Amino acid sequence: MALSWCLWVAVALLSGPSTIHALAPENEVTLHPTTWLSENRVTPVHLPKGRARRLYFTLKKKADLLSVTVSPCAVPIEWSLAVRTLKDKPPKKAHWSSKKSMPEVWWRGSGREVRIYTYTGNAVDTYTGPAYAPASIYILRLKSNEQDTQVSAYLHEGPGPSGAFPELPSDPRVHTLGVGMTSVTLNWAPSSSVVVKDGHRPHHEYCVLVNHKHNYRSLCAAREGIRKEIQSVQKRQRRDKQSKEVVWGTLKDLWWQQPDALENRESSTTDKFEDPGCVCRDIESVCTVSDLLPDTQYYFDVFVVDRVNGTSAAYTGTFARTHEEARPAVTSLREGQVKWVTLNGDARNLQGDQFRFKPRGWQQNGLLTLHTCNSTSKVKVTVLSKGQTLTSQEVGHQLAQIWLHGAPSYLIQLQALASGSSLVIPKGDSSKSKFCLKMQASSAYHRRAVPVFPTTLQIKSFNKLRTCNSVTLAWMGTEERSLYCVYRRQIPLDSKHTSTDRCIDPESRPAKERVLCKYFQELNPRRAVTTAVVGELEPGMLYVFDVYLMRRWGLPIKYHSKTVRTRSEC
Repeated sequence: MALSWCLWVAVALLSGPSTIHALAPENEVTLHPTTWLSENRVTPVHLPKGRARRLYFTLKKKADLLSVTVSPCAVPIEWSLAVRTLKDKPPKKAHWSSKKSMPEVWWRGSGREVRIYTYTGNAVDTYTGPAYAPASIYILRLKSNEQDTQVSAYLHEGPGPSGAFPELPSDPRVHTLGVGMTSVTLNWAPSSSVVVKDGHRPHHEYCVLVNHKHNYRSLCAAREGIRKEIQSVQKRQRRDKQSKEVVWGTLKDLWWQQPDALENRESSTTDKFEDPGCVCRDIESVCTVSDLLPDTQYYFDVFVVDRVNGTSAAYTGTFARTHEEARPAVTSLREGQVKWVTLNGDARNLQGDQFRFKPRGWQQNGLLTLHTCNSTSKVKVTVLSKGQTLTSQEVGHQLAQIWLHGAPSYLIQLQALASGSSLVIPKGDSSKSKFCLKMQASSAYHRRAVPVFPTTLQIKSFNKLRTCNSVTLAWMGTEERSLYCVYRRQIPLDSKHTSTDRCIDPESRPAKERVLCKYFQELNPRRAVTTAVVGELEPGMLYVFDVYLMRRWGLPIKYHSKTVRTRSEC
């Protein structure tokens, strides 16, 4: 007998599980381990994609009402509540040979199953209803068809609210009070759960989240979105082989420098409150979100958080677009117009003064001429077209020429700089932070390069040719045929300021100061010297002489003033 029994066991083991199941009773059904849903306790459940999870529970004898709350995380789920009633109570001791789980015992009895509630979505949902016959077992089925996710379930027996989840007001919408360029002010109806008692801070509070993508239906979904965003940024940074500091800097910009939101933690299976980057966390039902970008759309979500139970409830979020930055005024430059500009060296005026010039004709070319009126000041000139920078340079005390070509319209930005540096003049003394310059744009000049300046702007006086009533002057010209005008003015012998303001136009000077105008051209730059004899002067007097190079397509070029005293005796 002993030998026969051993042979039978060996055959059964070699034959596999099918033989063992064949030896089991006909009505035996193999079940997975039972998961019980406890009362008044948040039960976390992990849902694999496409696989249903079941949770079982029974009610106490005196319970006449029950409520089941299911809180999804980031994706929609399907969940249903069914009850299985028995005609007869199951025996206290099962007559089957093997040990059975309690739901399996209920299944073997005679009875029927009734589905009492179903829901599909990603919002927190609660079923409340009467209890069935005492000899009943409830089955909560949960399923996610999109991806693996986390779910929280909560069972409450008896009437009244469970108190595990915060209460939302009758109007759970978030309202926008005000929108600015970098801030948005929100308010919402207060929750009855947020109550201050005996001066102690309640264990409920509000958490306000902001992001660029969409509104969230739960705090768990918000955490999941933050986690995915962090992982996406980390993968992108690893792919670009950038440093760890750059990764953290990018994450801080994304989530408003909230360190708790930047930790690489696993997704929470419950709503245990870990700050996901709340821009406001308070008991007041109003919040001003600052440090936003202009002309950008943001989504705002408000959650009531129970820090003790680790649960939360979501208001209906809202969105708003911040106002765009005030665009600086753009002044049009007319063809050949001489524009006087007063620059203010305010550090807050990052774009400076702006001007628009549209050249005439199909060639779309032009010549921009600038001349500062302060000998120690500099100006940064930036020329743009269609948002692209064409050229950028600093202009000092010398007259500057910029050739414009290849665009139908040009945006010219002028910004005052400190003397000897590229820094914006700090706001302070108005006499130091403001100065003037002249500017002209013309499309009359058709060459493909800027006009040539004289090799020097000095004026020479010949002492041997100086008389009691005349002075001989000489200056350098260019190879282009141009008009030169000579001006004079008499000053006192003890005068200390002999130089003429270089920003004064020849047309604005008195007509009696103009001595002569002459055309000159010399193709050899080394020999491009012209002279003029200025007569009708008084003996022993001090005179200031100025020469202007007149041009049709740009500002006149003023030579350096020359002071000469006529002879007293001849």
